[in-house]
Amino acid sequence: MKELKIGMLQQHNTADIQHNIKRLAEGIEDLAKRGAQLIVLQELHNSLYFCQTEDVRKFDLAEPIPGLSTQFYGDLARQLGVVIVTSLFEKRAAGLYHNTAVVIEKNGTIAGKYRKMHIPDDPAYYEKFYFTPGDIGFRPIDTSVGRLGVLVCWDQWYPEAARLMALQGAEILIYPTAIGYDANDHEAEQQRQREAWTTVMRGHAVANGLPVVAVNRVGFEPTDPLCDTTDNNAEIQGIQFWGSSFVAGSQGELLHRASEKEEESFIVNIDLERSENVRRWWPFLRDRRIDEYKDITRRFID
Repeated sequence: MKELKIGMLQQHNTADIQHNIKRLAEGIEDLAKRGAQLIVLQELHNSLYFCQTEDVRKFDLAEPIPGLSTQFYGDLARQLGVVIVTSLFEKRAAGLYHNTAVVIEKNGTIAGKYRKMHIPDDPAYYEKFYFTPGDIGFRPIDTSVGRLGVLVCWDQWYPEAARLMALQGAEILIYPTAIGYDANDHEAEQQRQREAWTTVMRGHAVANGLPVVAVNRVGFEPTDPLCDTTDNNAEIQGIQFWGSSFVAGSQGELLHRASEKEEESFIVNIDLERSENVRRWWPFLRDRRIDEYKDITRRFID
């Protein structure tokens, strides 16, 4: 049995970036003291989710990698002896920005990074305004706790992304996330969306025989009152993030599901070697018809 203790922080963010980071640091330290070996943070965890509106001033939030945040979380990782999955707004060059997950090794160095590949553009999620699609590809990151298939939020709806990570030896799929309810949707529709979100990732666990970790934001984040309220921004009133961070085993079984409304700090133990047995019982990789999948790279088949 190769047991891995995974710690997760489901946090409500405010406009005070330094306060958010301070609370994250306290949470990371607490999880490390409780025995976590790998700690996963939510998407764009340092600030409010700024993509609710299109505002050129928000580019000032971006930073280089390596930079101040990777140094800060690197120091924490080294002091505590843990691996940390962070999620940062990367400034690669003037006018070129990415939504980037950075994995920090327990010695404080950068083990690797992943630039979000699938970029949404929906009301309150205007990410195409801010982020260039990733160009690193779907490549797992090797760490002292295992080979991590790190993806980000909107990537979680695409089975191709999970499968490509699995085909390159990922031992676990990880999704830092920021997703919530549209206030205009009724309760039944909101719950259908939340359950669909959970279900699709549990499906990735089943189809690939791998554990899945998803860490989401929680709580209400208002639209920036200083933002221009014209065009796309006019009807945005804030997002109620639905929390519900979870860990699923390699058969899709829920090992833990966090609150829909409250902050949570929790640890889940998973057995990375169990995937070997699951793949023997359900040999999906063996039975793939790779000779017949050429059309999967087409946008649509007329």
